[in-house]
Amino acid sequence: MFLYVRSNISTNLPRTILAESKMNKLKIDIVSDVVCPWCTIGYKRLEKAINDLNLQNSVELEWHPFELNPFMPKEGQNVHEHITEKYGASMEQQKESQRVMTEAGAELGFKFDYFDEMKIVNTRDAHILLNYAKRFGKQTDLKMRLTAAFFGERQDVSNRQVLAKALNDVGLDAEEALKTLDDDEKRYQIKSEEAYWQNLGVNSVPTIIFDQKSAVRGSQPVDVFKNILNEQTQSAAPQE
Repeated sequence: MFLYVRSNISTNLPRTILAESKMNKLKIDIVSDVVCPWCTIGYKRLEKAINDLNLQNSVELEWHPFELNPFMPKEGQNVHEHITEKYGASMEQQKESQRVMTEAGAELGFKFDYFDEMKIVNTRDAHILLNYAKRFGKQTDLKMRLTAAFFGERQDVSNRQVLAKALNDVGLDAEEALKTLDDDEKRYQIKSEEAYWQNLGVNSVPTIIFDQKSAVRGSQPVDVFKNILNEQTQSAAPQE
């Protein structure tokens, strides 16, 4: 299921985003959560479309926070219990959904390793660090490292030791980055940015916005992304 939206997402974006969009590259804003499986599948499909079209040097990605469970306690919650409480899905339905996501991930070279003791955890710290990583051009690297740790390596991405390792793995200064987690202003910034996107109409993830002109919700097929990318890059090409 997918939705190709042209008007439901406001294009009245922050000045910083608008300034960046003036570059020659196609700006792609991705609103997502670290522990959202369809966000990962959606991004990997987008990545494949970009690579297939040889647009790696023609696009600029920026990730934005959306906490699926902003009030999740420190200890987390068993994923089966959580999905049952939040969505009313039976164990049979959950297992089938996990099978579908695992197969979709495998087709894109991403490993989903679901297990009975898996927990949904709070992702506020992860989002703060993703904002930190943006300053060094490492946002996508860190996003995928955290996602792989959670879904494929059975790691708790709310644990600071796990976060420190992920930062080191992508070449960032873990000691400096972790200091931002104790900064109240950085924590408020995540809440403020989430509220901003929600006010623009983003109420589910992933939501992917192309050049402030159109947006898609959900994990799209690769061909859908290719069509959008072709349309956006052609419209941006200089006219002779």
